[in-house]
Amino acid sequence: MADSIFRKLRDGGEEGELAPALTIEETVASPFALDVSCYLLANLSSSILAGKSKSEGLVLITFSRSPSFYLHFLKQQGILVSSSSKWIRVLDCYTDPLGWIGQPSTGLLSLIKMQKGVSDFKRLFSSVIEAGREMVGDGKTRFSVVIDSVNELLRHSSMPLVSSLLTDLRSHAQVSSLFWSLNTDLHQEKVTNALEYISTMKANLEPLCPSSEGKMNALENLFLVHQDFGRGWFHVRFKLRKGRVRVMSEEYHVDQIGINFSPISSAESVIAATKSLLPKVHFNLQLSEKERVEKEKVILPFEHQDHEKSTEIYDGRRNLADGKTEATPLSSGELQTDAVSSGKGGEIIYFRDSDDEHPDSDEDPDDDLDI
Repeated sequence: MADSIFRKLRDGGEEGELAPALTIEETVASPFALDVSCYLLANLSSSILAGKSKSEGLVLITFSRSPSFYLHFLKQQGILVSSSSKWIRVLDCYTDPLGWIGQPSTGLLSLIKMQKGVSDFKRLFSSVIEAGREMVGDGKTRFSVVIDSVNELLRHSSMPLVSSLLTDLRSHAQVSSLFWSLNTDLHQEKVTNALEYISTMKANLEPLCPSSEGKMNALENLFLVHQDFGRGWFHVRFKLRKGRVRVMSEEYHVDQIGINFSPISSAESVIAATKSLLPKVHFNLQLSEKERVEKEKVILPFEHQDHEKSTEIYDGRRNLADGKTEATPLSSGELQTDAVSSGKGGEIIYFRDSDDEHPDSDEDPDDDLDI
């Protein structure tokens, strides 16, 4: 399933469409969005070098780690990056985000560009486009954009400005795809919803051992969390054309080498993973076994309880099929007693207003008026 995300980012969008965008969500209980970002970064870089991607360059914007961290990671994956590399550019927003140092970056000067004053989004947007055009030119050739974390962007600016920046990047004609990571525990729900709205894909990491919710003591829960730390479920929502949504899940495991993905191993895990995707509401959407049995025992008032008997409704008229005549007029105050009124069934008692009223008085009472 992680490969499906990679293929979406590698292939990019069609001409005239917005670029595919991915939000990788992590929590304090499962803080592995960086590992997922590095996994996608390595695969996307390999496809660009092999000429299998629609984008021919990559702009990496670093906020949570230094550029040297990512260059070292790519080197470990067998992807060598030198000052002569024409397929990648790095915007360093990690070293001096507020512009206080005032010293140029050292090392790979043609590859890494220090970005000062990250709260100036117009300047940041121009720097991203300029870095991309240094690799692919001004034509129709495209490049991908990777933002390692938007948490720092939201720290320095408001949500509407961050949303506007990401939307501008998606709508640029030369941007093929982009993705970023987000820690949902650090922001309000409206911020998360806004970023999900911008994205065409959303991936979230769920720990294998969720919070106990009072079902076990803190020591037992801490032991389970420590035992299963680095393992969990990886859920992805794809927004398809015509408003459809496809949800996929698999397991992940983080070790010293990196993050690995595998199909969900058991049926119980599939059910648990599916339940975790239900919307968070203040009422229960599912019934327990006891509640289901009690619900089936409830007799609804409109259900016919006389088994194997047909339901007959008396409408106040003569039954021509049985040749029965209308009951004795009830104006005398005497109630007619029959098998229906003997307590075994039910009846409708109708008191006629006057003896002059016809038995079949279902015509319009205002038909004598000139309306």
